[in-house]
Amino acid sequence: MHQKPDGDALGSSLGLYHFLVKMGHTVTVISPTNWPDFLTWLPGMKQVINYENQREKCRDLLAASQVIFCLDFNILHRTKSLEPLLEQASAIKILIDHHQEPQEDAFQFGVSDTSKSSTCEMVYDFIVQSGNDSLLDADIATCLYTGVMTDTGSFRFPSTTASVHRMVARLKDTGMSHAQIHEEIYDNFLENRLRFIGFALLNRMEVFYEYNTALMYITRADLHHFNIKTGDTEGLVNYLLTIQGIKMAGLVIDRDDERKWSFRSKGGFDVNSFARNHFEGGGHKNAAGGRSSESVEMNVKKFRDILSSYQNQLQ
Repeated sequence: MHQKPDGDALGSSLGLYHFLVKMGHTVTVISPTNWPDFLTWLPGMKQVINYENQREKCRDLLAASQVIFCLDFNILHRTKSLEPLLEQASAIKILIDHHQEPQEDAFQFGVSDTSKSSTCEMVYDFIVQSGNDSLLDADIATCLYTGVMTDTGSFRFPSTTASVHRMVARLKDTGMSHAQIHEEIYDNFLENRLRFIGFALLNRMEVFYEYNTALMYITRADLHHFNIKTGDTEGLVNYLLTIQGIKMAGLVIDRDDERKWSFRSKGGFDVNSFARNHFEGGGHKNAAGGRSSESVEMNVKKFRDILSSYQNQLQ
C-alpha cells in the first residue's frame, strides 16, 4: 500500500489478505510507514508489518515473494522508502488501483479504473469475478466496507455508483456491522483533536471568494502544540468545502521531511491536474494530493499566486 495509508489502502490490503489466506496462500501485508490509530481495530491489523520498524524482515519477504499485489497506488514512489525494493523484486507485480495516470511499466498485470469509487470496490470485484465470492465473510466485508465508506465520504461523493450500493448490500449479508465501523472511525478521537480543528478553522483558514476557493495551512508548531498524530488531520480539508459557494479547497501541512498538500473540489474543477501541474501530486478529479520541499509560507504564497490563472474555471 502507499505511505501513510488511509482506510482504502488498509481496507483493500487486509480484505485481499483474508481472501487469499482462505484460498490457501501464504500472505504478508506490508505498509511503507505507520498508519492512523483509528484504523488499528481492523481485522488482521496485528499481522501488518511496518517497513520503517522492520526493514530487514520486509527486504527478505519482498525478495522471496512470488507475487506482489500493489494496492491503492499506481506510482512506485508513493511507497516512499519501499520504492527501490519493489523495483528490484523479481516477483510478479499486480496493480489494483483507481487513480489517474499509472506507471504502467512498473507492473506486469492488474487493473487501473478511475471510474471506481475505491480500491476496496475493485478488490470486491476481483473476488466476485474469480468465482469465489462464497468465501466473503464478516472480516473481509469489514475491511472492504471501511475503504469504500471512507473513500466515498460516507457515500456522498459522485463516485458512489449503484454498483457500490449493491456491493454494500452483499457485504451486509455476511453479518458485517456497518454501525460499529462508523463508530470506530468517526467517534474514536481524543479531545485534543477537536480543539485542534477548532484552532485551525479559527486561525489557519483563508477564504478567497473571488475564486470560490478556501485554504488552510498547518505549521509544525501547531502539530506539536496539540500533540497531533498520524490520521488526526484526516478529513480536515473537507471542512473547507462546506462553505457555501466554495468549489476548491486546499490544505497544506508542515510534516517533518516535506510539506503535504490535500486538494478537494466540487463539480468540474480538476484538482488532479492542479496538483500535478503545481505541487508534484495527483489523484482524482475531485480529490488529489501533493508535496513540496519548500516552506509552508512559500507554499501558501505559491497557492495564492496561482489562483488568478484559474479564475474563469472556478467562477
